Amino acid sequence: MFLSAIIVNKQYDGINPIQFGMEDCAPDYGYGPAVRTFWILHFVRSGHGIFRRGGREYKLGAGDIFVIPPLEETYYVADHDDPWHYEWVGFSTTKEVPYLLNRPVIHCPAAGHLYEKMSRCMNYENGRSAYLCGCIWELLALFMEEEGPRDDYIRQIISCMQSEYSYGITVQEIARRLNLDRSYLSTLFRSKVGISPQQYLRDLRMKKAAELMTLQGLKPSAAATSTGYSDLYNFSKMFKQYYGVSPRAYIARFRRESAEEK
Repeated sequence: MFLSAIIVNKQYDGINPIQFGMEDCAPDYGYGPAVRTFWILHFVRSGHGIFRRGGREYKLGAGDIFVIPPLEETYYVADHDDPWHYEWVGFSTTKEVPYLLNRPVIHCPAAGHLYEKMSRCMNYENGRSAYLCGCIWELLALFMEEEGPRDDYIRQIISCMQSEYSYGITVQEIARRLNLDRSYLSTLFRSKVGISPQQYLRDLRMKKAAELMTLQGLKPSAAATSTGYSDLYNFSKMFKQYYGVSPRAYIARFRRESAEEK
């Protein structure tokens, strides 16, 4: 069974709902590899499947949420013997997302009741987008609570990366500014965010580069410079490792997919 709500794009500031749906997947049903332009969070209600993101593979089951961020290639497929049933919500945002959304997978059974609540948007007509918007805020609030106490160092590290990624900032330089040992900073960051600071910085640069080339129309050389890479060859190599295709091939695929959606 496949069911998807028609969401009218209201262009809400902050959180703007784009999709909501649910599906009982057939055995071995897969989607991708594909790139989305907005956030999508799938909650696994039952069954099992595999999710691939960032070159890694995750085996998922009930209570897991797999996170698809904007402009990052992902793939997922239902288990052959026990295919999953999931619900998903898609949204764009102009706000900082909770740290947990930096993880490819979040185990959060408590989110089940919120996805069930989201399904009630089907009962709305004029207020569907507004209702779903409220549910998404509740989900993000739950993630913030799940994170537990935050160390102010994490906020400073991420703020520094987000404001200076285009200047070639390094993890070592951030550690020096905060008077922290590089190894200690990495351990602390991973314990709070779920990935290493080096991976977070790489992901940030790659996503920004992809956005600049596809949505802003920059050439690969300009995107490289704008995301802290002084060497185009190194940038192209890193980009292909991350997305599986060269920058130019990525641009061509994005244009082709955009034309097909029209």
